[in-house]
Amino acid sequence: MSEHAAHRDGRYVIVTPCRDEAEFARRTLDSIERQTVRPALWVVVDDGSTDETPRILEEYDERLPFLRVVRREDRGERSVGPGVIDAFYAGLATVDLDEYEFVCKLDLDLDIPAAYFEQMIRRMRDDERLGTCSGKAYYPGENGELISEGIGDEMSVGAMKFYRTACFRQIGGFVRQVMWDGIDCHRCRMLGWKAESWDDEAVRFVHLRPMGSSHKGIWHGRMRHGFGQYFMGTSLLYMTASAMYRMPRPPLIVGGMAMWWGFVRSMLRGESRFDDPMFRSYLRRYQWLGLAFGKAWATRRMNEERATLWDPDAETTYRMPDAHETNVEALSRVA
Repeated sequence: MSEHAAHRDGRYVIVTPCRDEAEFARRTLDSIERQTVRPALWVVVDDGSTDETPRILEEYDERLPFLRVVRREDRGERSVGPGVIDAFYAGLATVDLDEYEFVCKLDLDLDIPAAYFEQMIRRMRDDERLGTCSGKAYYPGENGELISEGIGDEMSVGAMKFYRTACFRQIGGFVRQVMWDGIDCHRCRMLGWKAESWDDEAVRFVHLRPMGSSHKGIWHGRMRHGFGQYFMGTSLLYMTASAMYRMPRPPLIVGGMAMWWGFVRSMLRGESRFDDPMFRSYLRRYQWLGLAFGKAWATRRMNEERATLWDPDAETTYRMPDAHETNVEALSRVA
């Protein structure tokens, strides 16, 4: 191992985009402070908060030596998809990734087990092809029970993406559009890496705001998901099956319907799609295999097929196509 590699061995950096998270920020900040393996650096990007978030971050900045706060101007409202990733990259621009073996995109509305990052690093050590991973996300129900967000084992959760830096660079990072947190995992498998999440108690975390509800409510959030699936390149058949799978889950019926309509409306409007034909071809094959044999089988098959492409030392970095302006405009029309 080189001297530089030894220096960054086991070190991880967290980048957190946030806006108006005063209600939940302390629980996330305290969760990171309690970690058995703390980050070498945690960059929190305050994306123009208008509540008490800046004051809370200032308080913790004084007591956490690994915390760095970056502040951006107020754009006028919370922005998901492109806005979140823009804020993430504003933080990442202040980081020298060569100094870290791992990089994590983390939201500021989570409650995280104390040994979470220790577990993530251990699991990365156990499987050298593992490029991104996470635990499973749960959100509080009306009666205080915890409800699973239902994220598949073949994905790392968008709210808490832990990456091997080499893999993050090879896939080209995150696309600046809705469904960035699905495209990245499929890109991992295309290049021979693995993407996984586990429902072990040691790595389960609480998403204090339900998935898909952060912008303008559940209906809007699930329609946004449907638009994102269309943008990514998902087929109508697969989207229909996915929406039906979601219907028995809270919010009953409505969530699945909103996802399906968000997809169909985007299709009827002829919105543009992710500008990578090879990716869309790969995705469609994976989805067909998933429908025919189940996602677990399809994931194993793809991991086996792509194993020969895996090269952790590859210097060529895939460049993620930027989202077209029409897609950003389409997202703003989701109602």
